[in-house]
Amino acid sequence: MAAGYGELLRTRHAARLIGGTLLGRLPNGMAALAVVLFTRAHGGGYGLAGALSALYGLAMALGQPLLGRAVDRRGQPRVMTGAALVSGAGLALLAVNGPRPLPVAVVAVVLAGGATPPLEGGLRALWPAVLEREEQVQRAYALDAAAQEVLFTLGPLLVTVAVAAASEAAALVFTGLLGVAGTLVVVTSAPSRRWRAAAHEAHWLGALRSSALVALLAACLCVGVSLGAFALAAVAYADRHGGGGAASCLLAANGAGALAGGLLYGARAWEGAPERRLWPLVAGLALCYPLLMLTPGLGWMLALSALAGVFLAPALACAFLVVDRHAPAGTVTEAFSWVVTAIGVGSAAGTALAGAEAQHGGGRAAFAVCAVGGVAALAVLLCAAPVLTPPKAAAEGEKDRNPGADPRFSTSDRA
Repeated sequence: MAAGYGELLRTRHAARLIGGTLLGRLPNGMAALAVVLFTRAHGGGYGLAGALSALYGLAMALGQPLLGRAVDRRGQPRVMTGAALVSGAGLALLAVNGPRPLPVAVVAVVLAGGATPPLEGGLRALWPAVLEREEQVQRAYALDAAAQEVLFTLGPLLVTVAVAAASEAAALVFTGLLGVAGTLVVVTSAPSRRWRAAAHEAHWLGALRSSALVALLAACLCVGVSLGAFALAAVAYADRHGGGGAASCLLAANGAGALAGGLLYGARAWEGAPERRLWPLVAGLALCYPLLMLTPGLGWMLALSALAGVFLAPALACAFLVVDRHAPAGTVTEAFSWVVTAIGVGSAAGTALAGAEAQHGGGRAAFAVCAVGGVAALAVLLCAAPVLTPPKAAAEGEKDRNPGADPRFSTSDRA
C-alpha cells in the first residue's frame, strides 16, 4: 500500500498539488467554527452565531458550481486566485466589522463562503493530465476522499490554537490567509497554468445536462444527509452515554474508519467499470448506518461508527471516477463542484432532520435519519442504473484492458 502511494506522490507535481489543495481547503474545516467563536466573543447569541455560520456554509455550497463553471471557461489561475482573495477579504471584513451591524456581517460571510475557490473540483480535473495511469487516478481520488477526514479534524484544532495564541478575530484572518496561500501554491503550478477544459458548446444547464450526473448528485445528496445526521446523532447519543467526550469519540471513530477505508481502497488497482463498483460500496453504507440505531454501549458504538466510515471514502472516491466519465465535455470542474454542493446541502438537511427527531426520540431516532439517507442513496443508484452505465468509449477500453487508449491519459498533456 505504501509503495503505491509513494509512487503517486513521487509523480511530478503531484505532491505540490495535493499539499496546496489541502492547505487551501483548510478554511472549509475552520471557517464555520471561527465564525461561531468570533460572534459569541463579540456578544452575539447562539442563534446569531449559528445563523451566520450556516449562511457561510450555504453560500459556499451555492458558489462552488458557479465558480467551477467559470474555471472551465477561463482557466484555474485567474478565477481561483480572485475567488481566494475575495473569500479572505470577506473573513477579514467580518473580523473588522464584528457581528453588528448585521447587514455588513451578512455581506462578509456571504462573500467569504460564496467566493471559496473550487480547489476540490479543480484538483480532480487536473489528475488525468498529471498522472500516468488510470489506476493512479483512482488512487488519487481515494487519497483525496480519505484526506477530507484530516481536514475536518485539523481545521477546528487550528482555530482553537489561533484563538488561544491571539484572538477570535485573528483566527478569522488566519483562516482566510490559509485559503489564499494554498490557492497560490496550486495555481502557480505548471499543470494548473496549462490546464484548459475540453472544447464544448455552451449550455445553460452546464454539467447538469448529463442525466447520469444528476442521478449521481441525487445519491450524493442522500449520503450528505447521513453525514449531517451522524454529527447531530452523536451528540444526542452522548447525552446519555458520557457527555461531549463520547460525541467526539464517535466522530473520531467514524473519521478514522473513513481514512482507513479510503487508503485501503486506493492501494488496490481495481478493474472494471466504476459505475458497477459504486453501488456495492454504497450498499455497505446502507447496511452499516441502520446498525447505529441499536445504540449499544460506547465500546460497541465506536466499532459500529468506524465500520460505517470504512465504506464512506471508497464510495466517494468511486463516485469521483463516475463524475469524470459522465461530465459533459468542458464541464469537469463544474461537475465536481456540484458534488461538493450536493453533499453540503444534504448534510445541512440531515442535521436539521436529525435535530428534529432527536428532540423527541433521542439518539436512536437521530441515527434513523442516517439510516434513511444511506438506504435512499442506494435506492437512487439502483433506480438510475439505466443511465449510470459505462460510457461506450470507456467500456471498449475496459474490454481491451488498455487504459492508455483513454484520451484523458494522453502524454501530450503532461509536462
